Amino acid sequence: MRTEPDVAGPFGPGVRRGREGGTELWLPAAPERRGPGERAPVFYNPAMALDRDLNVAVARRARSRGPGRVAAWEMLGATGVRGLRVIAESDWLDSLEITELHPRALEVARENAARLGAAVPIAVGAHDARLPRPDGRRFGYVDLDPYGSPLPYLAALWAAVDDPAIVGITATDTMVLAGATRGACERLYGARPVRGRLGPEGGLRILIAALVHSAASAGWRARPLLSYVHDHHLRTYLAVRRSPGEPPSSVPIGTIEEATWTGPSLGAGAPFGPLWLGPLAEEEWVRGLEVPATAARPDEGRRFLARLREEAAVDTPFYYEPNELARALHLAEPLPMAAILAGLRGSGARAARGHPRESAIRTDAPRPVVLDLVRRLAESR
Repeated sequence: MRTEPDVAGPFGPGVRRGREGGTELWLPAAPERRGPGERAPVFYNPAMALDRDLNVAVARRARSRGPGRVAAWEMLGATGVRGLRVIAESDWLDSLEITELHPRALEVARENAARLGAAVPIAVGAHDARLPRPDGRRFGYVDLDPYGSPLPYLAALWAAVDDPAIVGITATDTMVLAGATRGACERLYGARPVRGRLGPEGGLRILIAALVHSAASAGWRARPLLSYVHDHHLRTYLAVRRSPGEPPSSVPIGTIEEATWTGPSLGAGAPFGPLWLGPLAEEEWVRGLEVPATAARPDEGRRFLARLREEAAVDTPFYYEPNELARALHLAEPLPMAAILAGLRGSGARAARGHPRESAIRTDAPRPVVLDLVRRLAESR
């Protein structure tokens, strides 16, 4: 994010004129740090610029799929950077409403909306996003990007979605979902988390399962178009359609029992879940995503999207890593990632790099097959 510290503005020295991606905005002078950041009256985390680049990519992909433009609601707007970037850098929205409670943040968001000079209507107003909208309006895209868990806002979100719609939902209570505080996850999400290195993906799958169940209780069917773990947060985009009743038995939500699980070892503490056990993304949908030319972090975005596209073809729950395989087999050193991938593909299994970690390997081969193959590869070297 580029700022101009010498430009005096209406909000004092703490808020500067800057640019994120292709959009000029008034933004707080926030430090670049990984993690959820600290609560502030006017919240802005520049480390989330890549996430907002991907939001623009999702908007462009949705527009290319039709049937037309949609109205959007950014439930927790802060500066309005996410929604305003989507409206400025894509052609998907025919209107945007930004809501926020803090008066100072509202001032900044209103000024940002006015400066944008968009050809479509932008409204900025005060609203407690935990409560249903008093006007009963519905939207083709709803974005929920809270500080912490999205659960308190879901009733208001489902009451505001159109049929059909896309919703983008973030969770930053990753420590809870990833098992650092197992009791909190069980209380809040009704699920037993996976702990350790696979905890963030486990948390993403707990989150999706909770969202799908919540949608069903409000009469909606939801399925993931794109979901990922990045830095401190979890993010999913769900396609939503009207479908009264609970999720049918075909919806891939369940628990993982140690005795029957043949994927990567999840460690002690089973049963885990309920978890979303289906794909984290729709392969065809993800393959159409492109990093926008206006991206704030184009190189990082291209690398991340390349991983997401690759793993979408082998979207099985959880992943292996060469160092963990070496530890399990008591090897002197890990095998190269490329050798393991080639060996798995040569055996007839599907295999791909995964996005949660640099050395992640996804495959549909059962764990005994993976271990045997890596053992034989090590013996032949």
